Amino acid sequence: MNQDIDALVSKIIDQLSNLSHIRPGEIPNIDLYMDQVTSFMDEHLQSSRRYEKDKILTKTMINNYTKNKLLPPPEKKRYSKEHMLMLIFIYYMKGFLSLDDIKAILGPVTSRFFQSETALNIEDIYSEVYALGKEHIEAIKEDVRVSYQKAAASFPEAPEQDREFLRTFSFVCLLCFDIYLRKQIIEKLIDSWMETESPG
Repeated sequence: MNQDIDALVSKIIDQLSNLSHIRPGEIPNIDLYMDQVTSFMDEHLQSSRRYEKDKILTKTMINNYTKNKLLPPPEKKRYSKEHMLMLIFIYYMKGFLSLDDIKAILGPVTSRFFQSETALNIEDIYSEVYALGKEHIEAIKEDVRVSYQKAAASFPEAPEQDREFLRTFSFVCLLCFDIYLRKQIIEKLIDSWMETESPG
């Protein structure tokens, strides 16, 4: 691929490390009203927006998550730190999973650990997953680089005027296929959980 595309892809891969990730310690220990919740999410996840006008989280979304039982209802219109952590999980999952699938994943977590008196709570779970995710970024970046190198070597016999486009198209397709396969794994795990959790 040409140097412009090489530079662009390299820049995008490097920026993966800079995407907003809300550290557990950044979430307030006090309960927040809905406007405060949406402002917090907008401020801390703004680098993950594709377009400036994109909304990270709206009142309608929060109400919809509560209505669909993805999120426990607030207490006296205020959202706890645990609510905030659940909203972050929902935010990362909603881009590629249905609300029903997210509910299937988060439902058991909520029922077992939300406002739990057990040794583990939602904050502990978020902290562990957050640490795993941070460690995983470098592996993801390397996978993307390998996919790019494979795509860059594709279509050697294509006409020169089409080669660049076809190689970029191949790269996009490889990334899409990776997402597709991972989504298949997630859906099969969800289906298995649903069978286990269902009575009988």
